[in-house]
Amino acid sequence: MSKTKSLTHDAIMKALDWSYDKAINGGVPGMDTAIELADSYLHKSETLDEKVKSLILWQNTKSATSGFLTGLGGVITLPVALPANIASVILVQIRMVAAIAHMGGYDVKDDQVKTFVYACLAGNGAKDVLKNAGVQIGKKLAVTGIKKIPFEVIKKINQAVGFRLLTKFGEKGVINLGKMVPLAGGIIGGTVDAVATNTIGNVAYKLFIQEQKL
Repeated sequence: MSKTKSLTHDAIMKALDWSYDKAINGGVPGMDTAIELADSYLHKSETLDEKVKSLILWQNTKSATSGFLTGLGGVITLPVALPANIASVILVQIRMVAAIAHMGGYDVKDDQVKTFVYACLAGNGAKDVLKNAGVQIGKKLAVTGIKKIPFEVIKKINQAVGFRLLTKFGEKGVINLGKMVPLAGGIIGGTVDAVATNTIGNVAYKLFIQEQKL
């Protein structure tokens, strides 16, 4: 139990809120905001689908580089007791998903949109999280539709995402990466996170981009 003592649902939720604030409003040295990241891809002469897929691919590459976890973790001062490798992964993934939402025409400063960004962090479990809260993904989830979702449902989704992440990060392998030699932890941790980041990126693409075409 000792290896997960700093991981609580409350700590995960605080880390999500902190990361979202940094991803949208900035404040992490050397890191563009989600909107700046999105705009840098929107200016390219490709289709929206191609732009989003390029962004996801680049974020995967970034999360898999050796210095990523340790380098980014070094400049982060989290308000909660959370291992730096987990905090940095959450920040990069939230920023990527928020950028995709912005590219899909969503207002990332809206609370409901923020909750859907959080839901994407559940990866392939995102649809179940939303379905259990009474939100159907199959039907076109327009920007206006998201804004009509009641606060009680938003709260339920947020809590469900927090518990899923608690389970995910509480698994032996992920936590132990933080106990390794920093360089090795960065390399191995980055490889694991690239797979998760790709899955999360694809879920965000389906939710914020593909759903708009149905």
